[in-house]
Amino acid sequence: MDITIRVAGEAGQGVQTTGTLLAGVCGRLGLHVAATKSYMSRIRGGLNWFDVRLGEAPLCAGRDDADVLVALSEAALDVLGGGVRDGGVALYDGDEAPGAATGVNFTQIARDVAESKVMANTVATGAIFAVCGYDVEKLCDYLREQFADKGEDVAEKNVACARAGAERVGALRGALTGPKATGAPPALMTGAEAIGLAAATAGVKLAAAYPMTPGTGTFTTLASLADDYGIVVEQAEDEIAAVNMLCGATYGGVPAMASTSGGGFALMAEGLSLAGIMELPICIVVAQRPGPATGLPTRTGQQDLQFALRAGHGEFARAVYAPGTVAQCGELTRRALQTAHRFQTPALILTDQFLQDFQTNVDEPDRTYRPIDRCLADDAGKGYKRYAVTDSGVSPRAIPGGDAFVVVDSDSHTDAGKISEDLRGHVAQQDKRMRKAEALADEALAPEYYGPDDAERLLVCWGSTYGPCREAVDANNADRRRKPAAMLHFAQVWPLHVAAARDALGGPDEVYCVEGNQTAQFAALLRECGLLDACALISRYDGMPFTARYILEAM
Repeated sequence: MDITIRVAGEAGQGVQTTGTLLAGVCGRLGLHVAATKSYMSRIRGGLNWFDVRLGEAPLCAGRDDADVLVALSEAALDVLGGGVRDGGVALYDGDEAPGAATGVNFTQIARDVAESKVMANTVATGAIFAVCGYDVEKLCDYLREQFADKGEDVAEKNVACARAGAERVGALRGALTGPKATGAPPALMTGAEAIGLAAATAGVKLAAAYPMTPGTGTFTTLASLADDYGIVVEQAEDEIAAVNMLCGATYGGVPAMASTSGGGFALMAEGLSLAGIMELPICIVVAQRPGPATGLPTRTGQQDLQFALRAGHGEFARAVYAPGTVAQCGELTRRALQTAHRFQTPALILTDQFLQDFQTNVDEPDRTYRPIDRCLADDAGKGYKRYAVTDSGVSPRAIPGGDAFVVVDSDSHTDAGKISEDLRGHVAQQDKRMRKAEALADEALAPEYYGPDDAERLLVCWGSTYGPCREAVDANNADRRRKPAAMLHFAQVWPLHVAAARDALGGPDEVYCVEGNQTAQFAALLRECGLLDACALISRYDGMPFTARYILEAM
C-alpha cells in the first residue's frame, strides 16, 4: 500500500519546506519514503510541486496521480486538481476553495497561532497528518527536535501550528488510511547528497564548479562537508576554469571533482581532452537536463549520453557511469574516482534532475574517511619517464615535489613528457593510451537483470530509469493477463560489458528501450556494439520523469 501527497504552489510559498518536513518526519516514523520535485526556473511565482510518496515497502519512483493535494495557490488547484485520484483529498490555502477542494487557510492560521505566516508550512503538515490518520503528536515530537536550536518558543509555536492544522481539517480527519510504519531506515538522502558524501569519504580534496542546475546539489553537498573532510571548494568563474583546476589538482596528486550540467560540460570538452592526453584522473558529474542550449533548465532528461561518450577532440579512453538509485550514486562515485586514478584517464558520472533530487530511505551511510588508492609510483626517481610505454597502457605516475622530474604537456610528447613531432613516437603514445580502453572494458560492470528468467518482454534501461522500470516490471507481472516482463539496467554505459549484455538480450521476444530522449541514444549504442537489432522505444522528453504507469501504457 502507498499514498502520494502533493504539495504545490508558487516558488517562495514554502512548497519545498513543507515537503521536506513531511518526508523527514515520515522517514523518522519508519515509513518508506520516495520524494520527488518539479519546479520552474524562477525564484518567485510559477508553479512548483513536491511529491512525498509513502509506503509499507521500498519505493523506487514517483507516481502520476496524488491521494492528497495541498494547493498553496489557485493555479496549483487549477493545474493539478485533476490529478487527484477518486476518493482523494484536495486542501486549499484559503477560506473558500473552488470545486471539490476544502479550504483550510494555512497562512491565516499561522498568523493567528504564531503571529507569523512563515509557519504556514507547519500548519499544512499538521493537516496532512490528520487527513492520513497519523498521530499529530508524533509530528509535534519531531518538530521539537528539529527546532531545538531555535529556542523553546519557536519550537512550541511550530507545535501549536501543527495541532491547529490537524484540528481545522474537521471531518476530513482520517479520511485516508496512510501506510503503516514497517521499520524503514529513518535516514533520507538524495542522489546529489549521496554523490557528494561518497566523493568526500573517497578523498576528493578539490571541488570546482560553476553552479548549474541540477548539478549544483552535488556541489553544495561537497561545500557542506568541506570542513569535516578538508576539501577546498571553489566556485569558478566558469566551467572552463573549473575543469582546468581539476587538471592542475590531479597533476599535483590531489583527487578532484567537478559537477555541472550539459551546457557546462560543453565548455569542459577541451579540458577533458587535455586530461586525456596528459593522462590525468579527473572526475566530472554531468547532471542532465533537456536541451538544446538552456532548454528546460530545471527539468529532467537523458539527452547527453552520446555527448558524454564523444565529448572532446581526438581519441582517448574514458569510463562513463550512470547510477540508477541513490545507493548506486554513492557506490559508483567511489568506483569512478578509483577507476580514474587506476587508469589515469577521465571518468564521468551521468545523472539527471530526477535522480539528483530524488530522496528516499537509506541505511545510515558510512561517513568514515576511506580515501581511494591514488595509484602513485613508489620508487620514481632519477630517469623517471612520466609516459613510459607499458603493455597495460598505464605508465608509472609520480607527482611533482619528489625525486622524480615530472614533465607533462598538451602536445604530442615523448615518453619523458617532452613535446615531440616524431610520428612514430606519437603512434606509440596513442596506442599506449588506447590500451587502457581494453582494460576498462575487461572490468566493466555487468548490467543488472531483474525479473523472471522466462520473460517474454524486456525493458532495457540505463541511469535513473531504474526505479520506474522496476515498478513497471512488478506491476506488469502482477497482472496475469500480461506477458511476463523483466528489466535489464545498465549502471555503466561505457565501456559496456558486452558478453553479459549479449546473454541477457538474446532471450525475450519483445525488447523495449526506455530512454529520456527522442532519438534512442542508448539503443544506438547497443546497435553500435552489435548487441541489438530491432527494438521498440519508450521515450519521454517533455522534462518530466518516467513513472511505472507511463511505461506500462506505452508497452
